Amino acid sequence: MSALNLDTYIPELVKKHISKRGYETIQKVKQFVEEECLPADEVYFNQMSNEPSKRWASVPPIIEELKEKAKKLGLWNLFLAGYKEGPGYSNLEYGLMAQFLGRSHVAPEATNTNAPDTGNMELFVKYANEKQRKEWLEPLLNGDIRSAFLMTEKGTSSSNALNISLSAKKVGSNEVVLNGTKWFASGAGDPRCKVWLVMAKTTPDAENPYKRHSVIVIDAEKAQATGKVKVVRPLHVFGFDDAPHGHCEIQFNDLRVPFDLLDKEGEGFTLIQSRLGPGRIHHCMRLIGMGDEAIYQAIKRASNREIFGKLFITKEVFIHELGERRIALERVKLLVLEAALKIDLVGSKGAKKEISIAKIDTPRTVGNIIDWAIQVYGAEGVSQDTPLTRLYMSARMLRIADGPDEAHLNQLGKAEAKKAKEINQLYSRIYAKTKRLSKF
Repeated sequence: MSALNLDTYIPELVKKHISKRGYETIQKVKQFVEEECLPADEVYFNQMSNEPSKRWASVPPIIEELKEKAKKLGLWNLFLAGYKEGPGYSNLEYGLMAQFLGRSHVAPEATNTNAPDTGNMELFVKYANEKQRKEWLEPLLNGDIRSAFLMTEKGTSSSNALNISLSAKKVGSNEVVLNGTKWFASGAGDPRCKVWLVMAKTTPDAENPYKRHSVIVIDAEKAQATGKVKVVRPLHVFGFDDAPHGHCEIQFNDLRVPFDLLDKEGEGFTLIQSRLGPGRIHHCMRLIGMGDEAIYQAIKRASNREIFGKLFITKEVFIHELGERRIALERVKLLVLEAALKIDLVGSKGAKKEISIAKIDTPRTVGNIIDWAIQVYGAEGVSQDTPLTRLYMSARMLRIADGPDEAHLNQLGKAEAKKAKEINQLYSRIYAKTKRLSKF
């Protein structure tokens, strides 16, 4: 797809907000993904071992090769907008880069912009002390290690963080004992995963329920060496185990570790809200790329699939549906870029509405686009011979991850309902001037 000009991907409305340096880097990201990462996707999966003992013990060598290339090109840690540790791009500029990164399975990790490390690095950048920065942040920024964020719990409605119940009882002044089960801990199966950020209930009796949780920093290797915590299994998502990273179930049985907090005790709720704001948009940015890739895959298939003696791409039904999918993707792209720009201008808290709208609409819209592309392919579309099944899995999972659709719709709806008083006052004035007998 290198024949497509970069301006094809950048809405006219946002061009004035992009620096010359940002534009040049977006171009480099596009080229890197198309020339290096998309061809490497198949190599990556071919290098993955199917032997259980090896599958979770090694990483396809192509990843390190790509990381070195990305570093030399200056395409590294692109997501850290607004921090001195980052390369100095805005959220909007990164969003335009991420739409290309999302097209390839390996591209996010190749550029050190992969989840959950992006969110964890932002937490370390904002809240870590000097020791934590040296021990964990620096190797994460270098791409030397990986991390996991342990929040979701088995049997618990974890979309409401107040329900998190992993027990963390303090022992003395500097240790804590953990009991409970976490799961869907993304990245915890990776052999390079060295640090866990664990959301736990440290002050269960606090009067304010929003001050009962803390984020504990745990050395994953030392913790597992005690035998008191076990990575039980990787959870499969629509049949994918996502090796070597995984979405793991982890059981804590009287694990005693240093009481090493990120920020202060009782600030866990604040930290996860801080982590999820930009993170939700990062996922949506990559989803735009997934939608693009699905559309391109459909065009490629339709260009070579004959139906009753004519190529499918010439059929009116395909042309109509293709147009509808492009409209849908451009719509959510604008929603995502609006949220990114709003974060740049007023911060995540001030962009809550825009973040929620993008988070709700993007995964389901892109999921529908991928579903259509699968249908265009036919049986091949649900096989391992196209990227569509993995793309669909990612889009569907993101309707649950980082807060389910229902939670965001509830938050958005409540915010809109609060406008009722002002709206009623406005129409009362209108009715008074027009002397209408009825308000309805």
